Amino acid sequence: MFAIGSAVSGSAPNTAALIAGRTIQGIGGGGINVMTEILVCDLCPLRERAKYRVTWRWIFYMNLPIAGVALVLLFIFLRVQYRKDTSGRGILRRIDFGGNALLILSVIATLVALTYGGTLYPWGSWRTIVPLVLGALGLVAFLALQSTSYIPEPTMPLRMFANRTSLAGFALTFIHSILIFQITYYLPLYFQSLKNASPTASGVYVLPTSIAAMPFAICAGIGLSKLGKYRPIMLLGCIFLSVSFGLFSMLDAKSITAFWIGIQFLGAAGVGVLLPTTLPAVQAPLEDADTAAITATWGFLRAFGGVWGISVPATVFNSRVNQLANRVPDPHVQQLLINGGAYARASREFLHSLDPVPTVKAAVISVYTDALQLTWQVGIGFSVLAFLTVFVLKEVPMREHLETDFGLDAPKSVGPQTDDGAPLSGAERESDPSNLPSLEKGL
Repeated sequence: MFAIGSAVSGSAPNTAALIAGRTIQGIGGGGINVMTEILVCDLCPLRERAKYRVTWRWIFYMNLPIAGVALVLLFIFLRVQYRKDTSGRGILRRIDFGGNALLILSVIATLVALTYGGTLYPWGSWRTIVPLVLGALGLVAFLALQSTSYIPEPTMPLRMFANRTSLAGFALTFIHSILIFQITYYLPLYFQSLKNASPTASGVYVLPTSIAAMPFAICAGIGLSKLGKYRPIMLLGCIFLSVSFGLFSMLDAKSITAFWIGIQFLGAAGVGVLLPTTLPAVQAPLEDADTAAITATWGFLRAFGGVWGISVPATVFNSRVNQLANRVPDPHVQQLLINGGAYARASREFLHSLDPVPTVKAAVISVYTDALQLTWQVGIGFSVLAFLTVFVLKEVPMREHLETDFGLDAPKSVGPQTDDGAPLSGAERESDPSNLPSLEKGL
């Protein structure tokens, strides 16, 4: 489905087709994200998982060609144990249709409110409040439904949230995703509004974040495997993020290249260090039998946090622009900036159009500078909240042995062999010490 969605999106003749393609791609991509994590969990003990979790994401960036190769390789090489339930009715009975439908509708209602609130409709409008309230009530109803006996295999068993370490790990996952998306979306806004960058150039300018995050994630994963402790690594990542967001708030039109590159490396360090540590922290107090539900919930919170990581800073940015718009001496330009216009018009072309009136351009730049500054300061708050959340977690020892009914299919036993791989003869087997009775071995 991911490959099909990529093909539909690439050949889309209009916006509706592009949205449809992205929807199909999202369904497939969501399954890939969660299933890959589940496979890592089924194949590796908890303490070893972080080393493998930081590399798989790059597989899916090339979309169509890699998806085709991956599909072939899966059919040829992937041999894992699973429950061979051939009854279609039995499989369908295990799916939480009611819970999933309620969750999807609740998330859609929340997305509608967050997408249009503060832009198309004011936050005080009933068109914003009603879907937001319905979404919140729906999520509460979903969690209540998960606790009943009507759902034999709930999507989110509430026992996953019964201990403070897993609960705090889920919360940290959510906050981490908020910070990732804020950096990803608002650095290009800074470059296009204050550094005279084109959309293409702004994409190049954020490469330090993209390039540096993965090496830090790899180092954190190896460190987690060696130390068996996640809290020190998490604290380090939160410190990196808090400092980087504080420095982001100092960015303006005069910031030199070395400064904004260095800040990005610091922010990428925080993002990367936290990347492989949140899921092991959630899994540590729970049983491996819940791996699929844990990983799915973790993936959902990462995606849901990304939504808030775009909408919350956007709300702060747009509200601050509305407050500062009266700085601009031209009423027409004021109207262009308010109610989300500043975000939509953050481009080199818009700023160049103000060149004939330097006072207006200077005022617009000051509005962008101060609005972005407040947005980054909100990120400081989320980073500090993440830092405090780490102290809620307990340092639970991480399992060094795999405890699962799944994993790789074990090869069939072929009995004792010689050094060159040939089966032992009867006389050789009798003389092999490994075949002696346990009492004789002890003697």
